[in-house]
Amino acid sequence: MLTSSSAEASDEVVILTPAEAEAAAELATSLAQRYSSIDDEDLLCDLPFHASKLPLRAQRFLRRFALADRRGFCIVKGHVMDVARIGPTPADWRGLARPGPEFPEEILLLLYAALLGEPFGWATQQDGQLVHNTFPIKEHEYEQLGSGSKEPLTWHTEDAFHPYRGDYLILGSLRNPDRVATTVAELDVSALSPEDLDLLFQERFRIVPDESHRPRNNSPVCASDRRRFANIERFVTDHRPVAVLFGSPTDPYLRLDPYFMEIPEEDLDANRAFRALVEVIDRNLRNIVLEQGDFLFVNNHRAVHGRVPFTARYDGTDRWFKRVNVTADLRKSRDMRATAASRLIG
Repeated sequence: MLTSSSAEASDEVVILTPAEAEAAAELATSLAQRYSSIDDEDLLCDLPFHASKLPLRAQRFLRRFALADRRGFCIVKGHVMDVARIGPTPADWRGLARPGPEFPEEILLLLYAALLGEPFGWATQQDGQLVHNTFPIKEHEYEQLGSGSKEPLTWHTEDAFHPYRGDYLILGSLRNPDRVATTVAELDVSALSPEDLDLLFQERFRIVPDESHRPRNNSPVCASDRRRFANIERFVTDHRPVAVLFGSPTDPYLRLDPYFMEIPEEDLDANRAFRALVEVIDRNLRNIVLEQGDFLFVNNHRAVHGRVPFTARYDGTDRWFKRVNVTADLRKSRDMRATAASRLIG
């Protein structure tokens, strides 16, 4: 497990000084007073300008992370969390007032997103919110959802089924008193045989949408709203195969979500290669505890992520993260966004 002491000595992590952390918090708080909501068009337009006021060390750290494109994840630690203002962990994201008291922390997440690209969301996830809440929901205890708890959240590429999935995922820890670990793993391509590597680059694998995109995990919809789920359903019914590795043959990118994948039983070679890939990733899986004020940045092409099981209390003190997807090219998804200005795919 990546502990605080090992993290401080690692080049995977930058730790803000108290002065830097306070400056970042003051920036986010001032912007929360200036803009009306996360969806404020002026805020989304102004993000790059305000992001330039973040601590310079954090900016350079993330710039190097993005440009090198080698590591699967990194962490910026030490942000100040005003727990009195933020209040207790909610019981459900449905019906929450937006913006809520944690609006400044959501803005901070978007500022970091602007250093890596453009934040975006899904019309079919959490009712189309741009910034998601991740905390345990009692009805989801045994589900493969970020709001689950008693079952492991199986490691995966975020939204692996979708061609417009994010390039990065950012998780910001508002609280994690039980030190519930996030799991991450990178691919050691040298551990795969040339034969298996070649097969994994072939379009022989099928991925369906995870449960977070289904109507039952959003608020009830009327008939006119069901069209926002139509494109997702096409990914369920269209069994078009995809490759799970892509890019450079010697330094490939990942695209997989084993829990929601199908491989024809008769394709023995594809099944063998896939098992080998899963075994390699399992061996590399690491537990990372995101403490309050830690922000995790996942390169969605270089790493998979998940979560260990835990027992939730549902008393307002449980683990509470904020989450946002980031794309390096917003234009590529224009055919599935209502307008050029929209940040929602669906």
